[in-house]
Amino acid sequence: MSQLARRRSRYGLTSRAHNTSEAGRAGPAGGPAAGRAAAQARAMAKLLSCVLGPRLYKIYRERDSERAPASVPETPTAVTAPHSSSWDTYYQPRALEKHADSILALASVFWSISYYSSPFAFFYLYRKGYLSLSKVVPFSHYAGTLLLLLAGVACLRGIGRWTNPQYRQFITILEATHRNQSSENKRQLANYNFDFRSWPVDFHWEEPSSRKESRGGPSRRGVALLRPEPLHRGTADTLLNRVKKLPCQITSYLVAHTLGRRMLYPGSVYLLQKALMPVLLQGQARLVEECNGRRAKLLACDGNEIDTMFVDRRGTAQPQGQKLVICCEGNAGFYEVGCISTPLEAGYSVLGWNHPGFAGSTGVPFPQNEANAMDVVVQFAIHRLGFQPQDIIIYAWSIGGFTATWAAMSYPDVSAVILDASFDDLVPLALKVMPDSWRGLVTRTVRQHLNLNNAEQLCRYLGPVLLIRRTKDEIITTTVPEDIMSNRGNDLLLKLLQHRYPRVMAEEGLQVVRQWLEASSQLEEASIYSRWEVEEDWCLSVLRSYQAEHGPDFPWSVGEDMSADGRRQLALFLARKHLHNFEATHCTPLPAQNFQMPWHL
Repeated sequence: MSQLARRRSRYGLTSRAHNTSEAGRAGPAGGPAAGRAAAQARAMAKLLSCVLGPRLYKIYRERDSERAPASVPETPTAVTAPHSSSWDTYYQPRALEKHADSILALASVFWSISYYSSPFAFFYLYRKGYLSLSKVVPFSHYAGTLLLLLAGVACLRGIGRWTNPQYRQFITILEATHRNQSSENKRQLANYNFDFRSWPVDFHWEEPSSRKESRGGPSRRGVALLRPEPLHRGTADTLLNRVKKLPCQITSYLVAHTLGRRMLYPGSVYLLQKALMPVLLQGQARLVEECNGRRAKLLACDGNEIDTMFVDRRGTAQPQGQKLVICCEGNAGFYEVGCISTPLEAGYSVLGWNHPGFAGSTGVPFPQNEANAMDVVVQFAIHRLGFQPQDIIIYAWSIGGFTATWAAMSYPDVSAVILDASFDDLVPLALKVMPDSWRGLVTRTVRQHLNLNNAEQLCRYLGPVLLIRRTKDEIITTTVPEDIMSNRGNDLLLKLLQHRYPRVMAEEGLQVVRQWLEASSQLEEASIYSRWEVEEDWCLSVLRSYQAEHGPDFPWSVGEDMSADGRRQLALFLARKHLHNFEATHCTPLPAQNFQMPWHL
């Protein structure tokens, strides 16, 4: 018993000595050795963190009002916060890290090229007979050797990071933030721009406060979308018909998930993002340093992580700063360099986000994933940023009109919707760029997998809407940019007005609005407007009287007992209030003075 007690006593003493050495209070007996072992363990753990850590791009300027303390909590005392002079430059890696990063980046580009060209490569290798077992085994040896070499390069990069005090401080702050997302840790982490995959999640779609006012909320399968009607109505959905449709469905699936998605959303292609990386980093730095933007990662119901940037103007003297503009970018747009700049210049609070698969956002930009992302963005604006739906404006450019109209349909209390250079439906634009012989395949693929039905969704929204048409648009026209009547923004306006005011938009009203849309200049528009002697005061009184008697819900039956001239006047008046022209091409940035709130009674 005494021997066992001595063993327990010795074990307990050793444990206490180890614990005291961790805290720097080790006794003279055994303390230095234990302290050295603990220091070595900490150094190896830090080295491993540097090997596996994210790439650091930039350390932002630090404002005087937000200056960090001299030492960072939970960091070694030798690592202090950088001086202000170093906060205005890109992160400068040491030579070892820099060269290793270049090798790994080059390998990543080659892998991406190999991935996109793999079908052609496999076909070529098969034709040449290189896919036999005798040829594949040596190739696998070469591939394994290459992977080991790249792993060695990654370790060398980690050593280079480990020798850099700036990176060691960054990785310490990152680990501390993952353990404890306190406001101080997150404030310090926001001073760094690094690989967004390692950024901690700031808002979860399942947070209790985010679903209190929702009607059941989304499931993990995603939010609700409007489903297209079957192509052949009345056809019995028998087993034989399903078997007959199976080859077409497989072909549509393959086209949508390979060529179609990348043509529709080129911004999701890795090589394009790699080429745009310097521009995106510069745009992020401008938003953070000059506009005091706050970056956040949102987790959508499908598991995708959405990269967002919020600029708060509520503390300024400008009244529009109390309104939040949620910006939905185009198919190759990023919030770093996209349409977010227009409401920013106009003085609004702004929330930008990147499509799934764009920059820091994960996933792929299919309609379901797009709607899931938009849902968590709106929830984040309401329940974390503190904006009421009545203070939120949805602003979209180009293909962003899909998520904007979905948000308007799903959150009908939002203040307004502004659609710039958007369209009514994707099918006519897809048919424009594909061969005529593919018409059936293209239509089926779009309807089943890429159904961007903007007009259908917009008609479910009852609030104010403004459409901005680019008179020289070369993207959403189905013929040539000079043919302004082929601009699909016209169809979006007509479908909206026909849904809201079906009696006004009868034969006479529809005809006169088409004439007005054909005008290629402001002078021609004014000429048509004056030709029919539109009395705006009379139009306003008619609409307000109807609203007071019947309420605001659409569709309205106003114009039912009205003369043809009266319907023409109302149709022109409504068209002019819902659509503004902007003489520019599709990708020209919208000036702040053209960013106006939609008309409403």
